[in-house]
Amino acid sequence: MFRFFENLVDPYVAYEDDDTPPQRLWPFLRTYVRPFKRVFWAAGIMSVVVAVIEIWLIAYMGRVVDLIAPGSEGTVWSDYGWEFLAVGLFLLTLRPILQVIDVALLNQSIVPNFGTIVRWRAHRHVLRQSVGWFENDFAGRIANRIMQTPPAAGEVAFQVFDAVTFALAYIVGAAVLLAGADPRLMIPLFIWLILYAALVRWTVKRVGPAAKASSDARSEVTGRVVDSYTNIHSVKMFAHHDREIDYAREAIEATRAALQREMRLYTIMDVTLVLLNGLLIVSVVGWALWLWSGGLASAGIVAAAAALTLRLNAMTGWIMWAVTNLFQNLGVISEGMETIAQPVTLVDDPAAKTLQVDGGGIEIQNLSHHYGRSAGGIDTLSLSIKPGEKVGLVGRSGTGKSTLVKLLLRFYDAESGRILIDGQDIRGITQDSLRSSIGMVQQESALLHRSVRDNILYGDPAASEADMIAAAKRAQAHDFILDLEDGEGRRGYDAQVGERGVKLSGGQRQRITLARVILKDAPILLLDEATSALDSEVEAVIQETLADLMEGKTVIAIAHRLSTIAHMDRIVVMDDGRIVEDGTHEELLARDGLYASFWSRQSGGFIATEAAE
Repeated sequence: MFRFFENLVDPYVAYEDDDTPPQRLWPFLRTYVRPFKRVFWAAGIMSVVVAVIEIWLIAYMGRVVDLIAPGSEGTVWSDYGWEFLAVGLFLLTLRPILQVIDVALLNQSIVPNFGTIVRWRAHRHVLRQSVGWFENDFAGRIANRIMQTPPAAGEVAFQVFDAVTFALAYIVGAAVLLAGADPRLMIPLFIWLILYAALVRWTVKRVGPAAKASSDARSEVTGRVVDSYTNIHSVKMFAHHDREIDYAREAIEATRAALQREMRLYTIMDVTLVLLNGLLIVSVVGWALWLWSGGLASAGIVAAAAALTLRLNAMTGWIMWAVTNLFQNLGVISEGMETIAQPVTLVDDPAAKTLQVDGGGIEIQNLSHHYGRSAGGIDTLSLSIKPGEKVGLVGRSGTGKSTLVKLLLRFYDAESGRILIDGQDIRGITQDSLRSSIGMVQQESALLHRSVRDNILYGDPAASEADMIAAAKRAQAHDFILDLEDGEGRRGYDAQVGERGVKLSGGQRQRITLARVILKDAPILLLDEATSALDSEVEAVIQETLADLMEGKTVIAIAHRLSTIAHMDRIVVMDDGRIVEDGTHEELLARDGLYASFWSRQSGGFIATEAAE
């Protein structure tokens, strides 16, 4: 039975990606509701059915009171025994079945699946964002919004059918019941309903913004705390424990203040609700007693009215909390939308094709990118790299080397100019096919918090175990990998490397990264200080591996240690976002320009950028 209801909706059903999600709350939620339409209709109908049965049951109890009036003791069972039996069978069989359907639709079909569809699609949408988008926010805050928005959406769906639909049906049924007994009994109920609706309106008008403020404050706390944990080595290195505590406390205190403002609303709501419910009980039951005392109502009507108001007294608190919880969660969703509803700006052209790499020639034409500023980045840069050519890229920090690499990988779209690979403009090809054709080893080798095997196979998930081990051996990583063991006792290639590879040394991380790139075997290779984290002995071996890896590939290598690129076919020198020198190592030395000054000022084989400046 559980499986039947759980499988009524597939949260992973195929859908069309939307680069520009709706920015308003209800249109945003509607995009997730589509697969649930039939289930939502069924849940709404069952909620009304359950409410009607509850009202009918109270009304029937009033009938029972009338039937057992004094003097009917000897005839009540003979006259109404079959009726009592039929009602009893209904309460023991059909009512539980209907209740099971109602609850299963909510608990099995809606709550787990609706939260899942929101989390799944939100995660897919966020992963499609550009690198620049991630660089402008806390990773912790992004993750927090991805995690807290789906359960809030699931809670909204639950409350709509468990509380709101049920409550509306119940109140309408109560009015019908009282009108059937005596229309005048509707007057106090109607007055109470107006006041109750005013209280609900006052509360939800304030709870939504207050909940959004609390949720935003919690996300800020998460962002700051995760930032400290992620950079724990820097925190310990600079002995800034107290500074980080104060940094977090500032956000935690803001969260407390936001929550205090939110909880004041609930206190006001509770006190007002108690007064309103007292008014409901006194007015409806008092009026029913007055009618009974005048012979205008039966004892059953008084009993039904009393039971109904007491039930409404118990229900109204639950309904109020459900409604405020509904709008509180809507506030959480609104805060989450600040992340998961942001448009994806760096997208493939609808007519984008798969990159076809024949030789790997790269043509950069009048490329400019300043990150939206008036300076920095690169400026009208042109560069031609022949298929299979090895080019070294040098320059002071901030001259645009990394920007050029990011544009080549299309982590950003250039503000002007274009990049061609084998004559194909990278704006007209898919991002996945572009990056699949480029292998990169960076200066800081951040690994996934997974096993060594998973990290190496990231280069080619379809590779065999033998191919993976061969790549590790070429990267001089196989021997130390066999000696690894994590805290759970997993060894060798199954050992977990920790967040960003923190359990490994810089050189070990670099070699695993290199193994991953070797396994990928892309026709274009980018090296950004690829051996900077290695000791001299290992670097000498890795340089031989790199030389072998570069064979037949187009290579761009960024380096401050000039000796590592002196053997390149060409060396390109950048300064202030432009190419100022271009030639072989010998030609540039003979020119006695900027490259020659770098070479002469080297200390330990690195560019002395401060001295050069």
